[in-house]
Amino acid sequence: MHFNKVEICGVDTAKLPVLSEEQKNELLFRCKQGDAHARQEMINGNLRLVLSVIQKFTNRGENLDDLFQVGCIGLIKAIDNFDPNQNVRFSTYGVPMIIGEIRRYLRDNNAIRVSRSMRDTAYRAMQCKEQFINEHQREPTMDELAALMETRREDVVLALEAIVDPVSLYEPVYSDGGDTIYVLDQVKDNKNGTELDWMDELSIRDSIRSLGEREKRILHLRFLRGKTQMEVAKEIGISQAQVSRLEKGALEHIKDSL
Repeated sequence: MHFNKVEICGVDTAKLPVLSEEQKNELLFRCKQGDAHARQEMINGNLRLVLSVIQKFTNRGENLDDLFQVGCIGLIKAIDNFDPNQNVRFSTYGVPMIIGEIRRYLRDNNAIRVSRSMRDTAYRAMQCKEQFINEHQREPTMDELAALMETRREDVVLALEAIVDPVSLYEPVYSDGGDTIYVLDQVKDNKNGTELDWMDELSIRDSIRSLGEREKRILHLRFLRGKTQMEVAKEIGISQAQVSRLEKGALEHIKDSL
């Protein structure tokens, strides 16, 4: 399947229906009451969501028809487990479920070898995560996941990181017009009202890593060792004016990254 075509798995994407949020909510309530027709209508009305998600996997060389079918399994799981009484948009809940199902498929077909014990830990973590989402309508924190598995947080983190590819926080995973969901929307922390603090820390680390060795050393001596510019100049073997200029430039570089 190529994205300049309109057919995937025999589905004419040009004819896929588009549901409003009100229609989705109505169908979801009917699904909870066992209405099989509403369930099928909800599936058909969200196939665009699956198509939107699988576009982020286009550069992996995978058969997109296969990914579409796997993504539909994730969509069906999301529909069957979503609680319409929660104040959550279905797409916000459904996107991680679809991505999780696709990543599980890619992990099982991954040519990169991961140890059996780590893979087993990752499988169990994914199962516990899915169970938690079904019960609480949100993703668990890593501490909550480790508690469910009765294992160390570090082991869970290492296992999950071993089976997924890194992605950009600003990578879009779904868009229906002006309402775009980014990876960031799935991982931000609203609990303490400081959701951008950890992002700032990551940005600072990245910007420091991109500095030259001399600028790094100046910042280390000035702000970690508490030395004056004159002391730094003497230790490095340059003038105090040069230290001041390099320090100012390094700090401006870090500020720009924020």
